[in-house]
Amino acid sequence: MADTTTTGQKVAAEVIGTFTLVFFGCGTAIMTSVGPGFEYTGTALAFGLTVLCGAYAFGRVSGAHFNPAVSVGAALSGRMAWREVPLYVGSQLVGGLVAGLTLFVLVRGFDGYDVGVDGLAQNSFGDDGTGYAVWAAFLLELVLTAVFVWVILAVTDVRNEHPALAPAAIGLALTMVHLVGITATGTSVNPARSIGVGVFAGSDAVIQLWLFILAPLAGAAIAGISYPMLFGHGSDPVPGSGLRRAAVPGYGAPDQFQQEWNQQGAGTGTGTGTHDTVIAQEPIIQDGWQWDYEAQEWKPLEQFQQPPADPTDPTAPH
Repeated sequence: MADTTTTGQKVAAEVIGTFTLVFFGCGTAIMTSVGPGFEYTGTALAFGLTVLCGAYAFGRVSGAHFNPAVSVGAALSGRMAWREVPLYVGSQLVGGLVAGLTLFVLVRGFDGYDVGVDGLAQNSFGDDGTGYAVWAAFLLELVLTAVFVWVILAVTDVRNEHPALAPAAIGLALTMVHLVGITATGTSVNPARSIGVGVFAGSDAVIQLWLFILAPLAGAAIAGISYPMLFGHGSDPVPGSGLRRAAVPGYGAPDQFQQEWNQQGAGTGTGTGTHDTVIAQEPIIQDGWQWDYEAQEWKPLEQFQQPPADPTDPTAPH
């Protein structure tokens, strides 16, 4: 059947997914710091496992970005129309802020906990944070985000023959990223994660947010632009994506997670990945165009509405 995912469902998926990512990831960092000592491995796994579960749960709905940098990388790489980016980013920021507010309230359950002193698992650098130099923090966040987005683009590529493993690979990649960056910056690679807790963590955290917005976006831009240059497009770029906007409306028509990540309409297939057999697919029509499943391209609607030629008609073209 045709893809029935609505804009509201995508918004809900991105809000919930980003909320759980920030809540469980930053929540683990906070709760372990209150005990005998901060647990680096546990925090890294909390972030990784949360995005893994979120991708399996919501990948078919929104692609499970949960991160403005990921959405920007997706648009630059030709996987997502730019018109969708503000909607995704707005949803992610809402989810992150609600998670930050929830944690801000919950830490008051600890007697004597002072957010201004004990923090809220916010990202930081320099003398007012981890002590890590600002230039090094920027470069680290840029590199970590670029690697993370490269992994995402690779495992969600329609040419990937093991799409069911994509969420696991993404979750493990985020875990690796955190294992490297926690002691230096607290690991952002996600502006929504940084903003979500940063605005509740005090003035120093707010002042430092610029780095955890710009560096991840720069890293995502590098990955989004370079991936198709290095490895090519697995399918035609989505209209309205990349560095140039295309004029043809609508989306192209493999695994539902890949379909959503590549902004593709879903037909009914055999469920075997990129080589699904199309069965009884409903027509996808938009702005006077209809998707031709056999040719795998958009065609004018009039071509589908013309009656078939009469073979007995001597004037009919052959």
